[in-house]
Amino acid sequence: MKVAIMQPYFAPYIGYISLIKHTDLFILLDGVQFIRHGWIERNRILNQDEGWIYIKVPLEKFSRETLIIDVKINNSTNWKNKILAQLVPYKKKAPYYFKVLNLLNNVFKNDYESIVILNRTMLKEIINYLGFSKDLPIFSEMVLNIEKPTASDEWALNVCKVLGDNINYVNPIGGKNFFDSEKYSKNGIQINFQKMILDSYDQKRDSFEPGLSIIDVMMFNSPDEINVMLDNYELI
Repeated sequence: MKVAIMQPYFAPYIGYISLIKHTDLFILLDGVQFIRHGWIERNRILNQDEGWIYIKVPLEKFSRETLIIDVKINNSTNWKNKILAQLVPYKKKAPYYFKVLNLLNNVFKNDYESIVILNRTMLKEIINYLGFSKDLPIFSEMVLNIEKPTASDEWALNVCKVLGDNINYVNPIGGKNFFDSEKYSKNGIQINFQKMILDSYDQKRDSFEPGLSIIDVMMFNSPDEINVMLDNYELI
């Protein structure tokens, strides 16, 4: 069984979505410390003229030691409308603008306190739009009896150890130097790293802006075209 364990990202980049598609079990890890200025409450889209801007979900104040599961959305501002307004420049040039807008409205029609629940809801809406479905269980709701990790790379290891035999843990290539692969092999767990082979796509501007949110990808590409992108990777 192929397993991936990732923190719950907000409208993440295409490699994250590919990892969901190509694993049997994708767990949203919410029991670890929230790291500021990451991808849990924000992502990047095209700026109107050049470069990129953030779309962001505002959060309530929290201490440095707060776990992701305990982070709450600040609903005192109309952040949903702000995000939708930031997407308006796509309207004139993106062929799938209205389909993506409908997707986001389906997500935003509900109220959220938890950033984890918002992100899972959005991820499910995205993958359903792309033609596949996964449960995306949340770690804290799984009630797994795992050993207490003594290092950051042991969260995935200890979860995999209680999931059964023949586990293949898969992580994005960016984490290759973070994981001690020998720990996994000693416990009978195969570990691989997914390297996306990403080509540019037509963003209707002079230069291509890479590494943006899946929202940008969906604006300019059909689900069939995106699935070709999702399948273009190698395991290392």
